[in-house]
Amino acid sequence: MGAAQSADEKSLHEFVVKVGGYTRSFASGSGISRSRRSRFTVGSRDVLMWVLMMVVMTMQDSKGDEVYLRAYEGKVLLVVNVASNCGFTKQNYTQLTELHNRYKDKGFEILAFPCNQFLGQEPTTSQEVQKFACDRYKVEFPIFQKVCVNGQETAPLYKYLKARKTGFFGSRIKWNFTKFLIDKEGRVISRYGTTTPPLAIEEDIQKALGVA
Repeated sequence: MGAAQSADEKSLHEFVVKVGGYTRSFASGSGISRSRRSRFTVGSRDVLMWVLMMVVMTMQDSKGDEVYLRAYEGKVLLVVNVASNCGFTKQNYTQLTELHNRYKDKGFEILAFPCNQFLGQEPTTSQEVQKFACDRYKVEFPIFQKVCVNGQETAPLYKYLKARKTGFFGSRIKWNFTKFLIDKEGRVISRYGTTTPPLAIEEDIQKALGVA
C-alpha cells in the first residue's frame, strides 16, 4: 500500500491480511461469485478492498447478532456515527429518516453506529439507542452495536472510511453525526461534517443512485 499509508489504512490492511483462509480463497477466486471476481480483476484498489471486506467483515446489530457487510452489497450507503444526547440529534435523525424513506426502495441504505466517544453523549445500550430512535423519530434503517470511531479500538469499517476520506485537520472523526457516502462499488464519495444536514447531501445521494 506504500510507505506513506495512514495508520488507519495500515491497521485495516493488517485486519484483512489476518483473515487467512479468506485471503487465500479470494486471491484464487474460489468461493467468490463470478461478478465479484470480475470486479477484483478490473477494479481499483478501493473496489478490491471493498469486495474483500464484503467477504470477511461482520458487524453486530443492536441485539449483538452478527451481520455481514455483504448484506449491503450493491447499495449506496450512508454511514453515520450517532448519539442520542447531542444538539444535532433531532435534525439528523429527522432528516436521515426522510432520506431513508425516500430512497430505500432505490438501493439506498443508512448504517447508523452509536458512539460514546464525544462527551459521553451516547451513554445507553445499543438496544436502548434503537428504541429511542425508532420511538421518537420512526427510524427504520439499521442501528448497530456501539463502536469506537477514533483511537486504537476503531472499528474496521471506520478505519476503511477514514483512510479514504480525511476531514479538516486529519482523518480523526471530530464529532457525532459525521457522515460518509459510499457508492455501489465501495468507493467513498464524500465525507460530511456534523454541521452538514442530511438533506443538504440529497443531490449527492441521487447522483450515486443514478436518479438525479
